Amino acid sequence: MSTQKTILRALAGETLPTPPIWMMRQAGRYLPEYKATRAQAGDFLSLCYNPELAAEVTLQPIRRYGFDAAILFADILLLPQALGADLWFVTGEGPRLSTITTADELKALKPVSAIHDTLSPIYETVKILSRELPSETTLIGFAGAPWTVATYMIAGKGTPDQGPAHALKETDKAVFEGLLDIITEGTIDYLSMQIEAGAEVVKLFDSWAGSLKGDDFLNYSIKPMARIVAALKAKYPTTPIIAFPRGAGEKYVGLHAAIGADCIALDDGVTADWAADNVQTGGCVQGNLKSSHMVTGGDALVSETRRIVDALQNGPHIFNLGHGITPDADPENVQLMIDTVRKGQ
Repeated sequence: MSTQKTILRALAGETLPTPPIWMMRQAGRYLPEYKATRAQAGDFLSLCYNPELAAEVTLQPIRRYGFDAAILFADILLLPQALGADLWFVTGEGPRLSTITTADELKALKPVSAIHDTLSPIYETVKILSRELPSETTLIGFAGAPWTVATYMIAGKGTPDQGPAHALKETDKAVFEGLLDIITEGTIDYLSMQIEAGAEVVKLFDSWAGSLKGDDFLNYSIKPMARIVAALKAKYPTTPIIAFPRGAGEKYVGLHAAIGADCIALDDGVTADWAADNVQTGGCVQGNLKSSHMVTGGDALVSETRRIVDALQNGPHIFNLGHGITPDADPENVQLMIDTVRKGQ
């Protein structure tokens, strides 16, 4: 039964003797089998929009490692593309988009009701996974949070400091907030369709939340996520939601209640001991091993993994990295991490 899935139990607030485990970007470039499937697809976007191949790469780390959850293979920038932005990927440099910085460009975006024509292959991937995943494995859907998605749509690419988005926020707040509203509504629809297709949990990635200071953090990271969560909970009250406002630091305190999320994912900028005292008191937490340990391995990986598990053992915890695994990671280090977490099994 789904109620016996360990991740769903942790998300419901249960403290488990061994924390369930999955890993951000667990389907990806560190795995040779992923590279082979990516080559078969031809390019990254073709892989995202091919339901059979996207399901295959989602399943690969489950077959190899037996993670407790699989996360849908997709990209946070598929929603901007569905809204009418041009999207392409430059080898070795990452994504590029047509920019939204004026009222006319904002008006030219498609209505939210039109996004599903583009995104229907993603929903098909979810349906395939809901059939093919092992019965004990939880299926996680996801989307980018509005602030992070907006930073890419405004700049046309990733930036070190999200400067273009901050500039638009100061010089044309109407366009900036209008874009955030469209992304928020689109995300509600996008995640709703993932849930309808079979996602058991959904996650919001606000990768650049930490660059928002003062009231902007509340207004442009937390409030849009809370709006999404409230809308989803109204329709799907039993579907757990994970929020990841990366870089929040001390502002992680109180975010379960502020966002309405069942779980707050932690980056590696805070310690597990601090999180146990200040964040886990509000509900389930996820995290937060440094991704670099997947490259370096060894005794440091083992000791730090144990330290995190021990620090968070008295409350609901999903073990994960503090950010996505990197392409230079050693697959054997992933196995070492899993064996360390599950030492009591």
